[in-house]
Amino acid sequence: MPNPSRPRVAALTAACALLSSLVAGCGNEAHDGARDEGLTAQKLTWKDCPAPSQAEGGGGAPSALPHGGAWQCATMKAPLDWADPHGDTVGIALIRVRADGDRSRRIGSLIFNFGGPGGSGVSTLPAFGDQYAALRTRYDLVSFDPRGVGRSAGVRCENDQQLDAYFQQDSTPDDATERTALLKNTKKFNAACEKNSAKMLPHVRTTDAARDMDLMREVLGDRKMHYFGISYGTELGGVYAHLFPKNVGRAVFDGVVDPTQTSEQGSLGQARGFQLALDNFADDCTSKTEDCPVGDTARDVEDRIAELLRALDRKPIPGIFPRVLTQSAATNGIAQALYAKEFWTYLTEGLEQAYAGDGQTLMLLSDLMNGRSENGEYSNLTAANVSINCADDKPRYSTSYVQERLPRFRAASRVFGDFLAWGMVSCTDWAVPGAADHPDVSARGSAPILVVGNTGDPATPYEGAGKMVDALGRGVGVELTYKGQGHGAYDSKNKCVQAAVNGYLLNGTVPAAGTVCS
Repeated sequence: MPNPSRPRVAALTAACALLSSLVAGCGNEAHDGARDEGLTAQKLTWKDCPAPSQAEGGGGAPSALPHGGAWQCATMKAPLDWADPHGDTVGIALIRVRADGDRSRRIGSLIFNFGGPGGSGVSTLPAFGDQYAALRTRYDLVSFDPRGVGRSAGVRCENDQQLDAYFQQDSTPDDATERTALLKNTKKFNAACEKNSAKMLPHVRTTDAARDMDLMREVLGDRKMHYFGISYGTELGGVYAHLFPKNVGRAVFDGVVDPTQTSEQGSLGQARGFQLALDNFADDCTSKTEDCPVGDTARDVEDRIAELLRALDRKPIPGIFPRVLTQSAATNGIAQALYAKEFWTYLTEGLEQAYAGDGQTLMLLSDLMNGRSENGEYSNLTAANVSINCADDKPRYSTSYVQERLPRFRAASRVFGDFLAWGMVSCTDWAVPGAADHPDVSARGSAPILVVGNTGDPATPYEGAGKMVDALGRGVGVELTYKGQGHGAYDSKNKCVQAAVNGYLLNGTVPAAGTVCS
């Protein structure tokens, strides 16, 4: 499954480009060069937003928010290669809605990144804009398509028909023939990325996106970067804070990536996280007064799911014609439903249908994870996700290595273990080398950053919040715990979480470290 959080289910050639991903000095020189180019003095032309491109997920143009909040879009120029600021540029697509409160109390821009990597901020922010109404009283709400995503020179790999076949493949091979097929399909996908997007692939690192954000801050006229990062957006925010600690204003990290982990450790952590969420779903279903339609006990629910997946491995069932529901698509759909407690109803419905031989709902959930619309067209979520992960992550894993690690993954989750373990081969034959084992987010001298961890988070397990706080450094990270379910905390609408986040972003009030919301 493409990974909407940065622990990966899932790069850099010139010496300066490689070093800039590891230390701030080289990249800061490149940033100063961009200032000489006049990019920081560019004037953005804000216009009514068009309908999202297919690469951004398609759909209609964003509707205005209540109280006259019209969405505006613009394109910012940034260096294609931050080590060569006098070279080619790339367009970064932006979206904003202006603050609706007293202009004298306006703080500045609040920049959002909703995760992925590979998610379009231009299409996502309007979809959730009304949830941030309180923040709009003092901020312009701003988001963007990071480089390689959506309209920001979006990476292209395989076409829609090829992607349908790619997602139908057996991604948990049981024998040598299936392992060979998986590796062949992975090489084919990666080769298509190189063929169609060779120019962008070396320049989609998280460090590149962080430098784009600092340019964005200046172009928007803000002295400080005020930021709300969710999921992978917390890693992006941490990298920004490392590169530009003195420029950090008020920042919140929600649904927090563990920045100390390698891609293997991240995948293993996700196996545990999704298993925990599945356990919680099963406990919730079987603890209700009425009968749980997908099992009598929590153990029975999970036994039946495991048996369903084994049966689908042997023989898929009808999905959304002409596609069938495979073991991989079903696992993907189950994982998607665990991202929010509100989706648990759809998971129950999807499992009931699948037990009766109908795979439509689980396939719809899988399509949502993969960025496939009802008309059969894909966003570039998967292409961007793989490209950014492989550009960032130095490790490259062989099939033999994955086979050796399978017992650990299976111990973490009998449902998701194999799936996440085999996802580690996605970068094996990538055209560009990865930058580092894990990101550097140390940010001595930064303003406080509020780090919100959710104890029931499947995609970015709760422990990552504490690791982020430690990695940011003494006096920077301030941890807030939410005892809840789903990915992230603010959008759960928990009043305690929202009061703490709003209090910091709007008034600068830092909650006490270790605050717990439930």
